[in-house]
Amino acid sequence: MSKPPVLEAATTTAKLLPNLFELVDSLAADFATRAAIHDSDSSFPFENFDALHKARLLSLTIPVEFGGLAVGYTTACRVIEKIASGDASTALVLTMHYLQHANAARHRRWHPVVYERLCRESVQGIALLNAARVEPELGTPARGGLPATIAKRTSDGWLITGHKQYTTGSPILRYFVVWARTEDEESQIGSFLVPRNLPGIKIVETWDHLGMRATGSHDLILEDVCIPSEYALDVRPLKAWSQPDPLMLAAGSLLLSALYQGVATAARDWLVEYLNERSPTNLGATLATLPRFQVAVGEIEALLYANQRLIYSLAADIDKGELDAKVNLQAQTVKYLVTSNAIKAVETGLQLIGNPGLSKKNPLERHYRDVLCSRIHTPQNDVICSSLGKSALKV
Repeated sequence: MSKPPVLEAATTTAKLLPNLFELVDSLAADFATRAAIHDSDSSFPFENFDALHKARLLSLTIPVEFGGLAVGYTTACRVIEKIASGDASTALVLTMHYLQHANAARHRRWHPVVYERLCRESVQGIALLNAARVEPELGTPARGGLPATIAKRTSDGWLITGHKQYTTGSPILRYFVVWARTEDEESQIGSFLVPRNLPGIKIVETWDHLGMRATGSHDLILEDVCIPSEYALDVRPLKAWSQPDPLMLAAGSLLLSALYQGVATAARDWLVEYLNERSPTNLGATLATLPRFQVAVGEIEALLYANQRLIYSLAADIDKGELDAKVNLQAQTVKYLVTSNAIKAVETGLQLIGNPGLSKKNPLERHYRDVLCSRIHTPQNDVICSSLGKSALKV
């Protein structure tokens, strides 16, 4: 398997943005001051993306030739992890934007003029994009099936009609990458680029979730939306999709793992501070001095340490080009273990301190709701374990 062509050496990134991680730390701390408000109101954190743009962080996975930073997966994971420690919802929207650009840069199937324009728009302003794939009847296409969304050929290009759910980042996205099928005798399937400012587009505010409440993952309604012919980004016969690029799939699992590691780390940090400050009158010392609390925090530390090793060892291998055909399965395994550990780490903290952990005045209950959302991202645990089992059994 060849090296990812979009990724540049770490020294190149350092020259372009020498204070990258100090900048990310500062942004995460700022985002954390508003995360509870956006969570409570289910409001979208527009101001966070203005700050991310000013910091050049919206162009992290865009090729250098178009003004981007073209960082490797190690750097992208570190940025997502840290941003998630401040505001998980912001990190999820950012993750999806990064993945769209990283994957487009890798395969270069999109119309070259359209692709360059998308890249330059994202460098120059706030021009986020994300996929719109899930549908009410279909569910997620990752489990198979044809989309009900139709792309109809016309003399002017395409007419797109359909209904998408869980469109993460919909309040701010400039472009939707819509998964649809054509009306040809042998249907073709693929992605169509739909700018948000076209007639026939409607966002229905349906997102009212347990966690990740500030992601604006609303429904997208498309009614005869006319797009140019070159906005058919990657459209192929169904059988041509049978062998997806394993690295593209692996990237999603890896960045999502980093995101939920960031959530669990934020929960750990709050817990440690709480235990060092809380001094019950009958104890005469802080809770941090109790052996039972020390053991529990030690268990959390072990889980988070394992996660760090899993995420960044695989990311480093990918960045060095040390890939094999099982890189997607490896990344799925990392996602399964990391998200399971992250949930367990936050739950351990909740069990340790009782009622304060579930009080809305404290961030631990928000971190818990957010970390539980790791279970619903593709690939889900049953799919991962089934793939691992089949691989081991060679069936």
